[in-house]
Amino acid sequence: MATSSQADRDWSYETAIARVETLVKQIEAGDLDLADVFDRFDTASQDLQQCEQFLAEKQQQLDLAIETLESTPDRA
Repeated sequence: MATSSQADRDWSYETAIARVETLVKQIEAGDLDLADVFDRFDTASQDLQQCEQFLAEKQQQLDLAIETLESTPDRA
């Protein structure tokens, strides 16, 4: 069984988005029982929340890097 930290290391934005796309296609196909639709929707929603958190963290890192570059005196 993978630990939470192992799962965090193994997590990939691209993999999560691909999984969401697959789940949406399964839902749109209309071949699922209603319970399965809700399960897949819930899974896709959780994946998208993780993606949003990942992007927000990366945006903060980028903003900090830009701020650091802007505050560094020019070296001539």
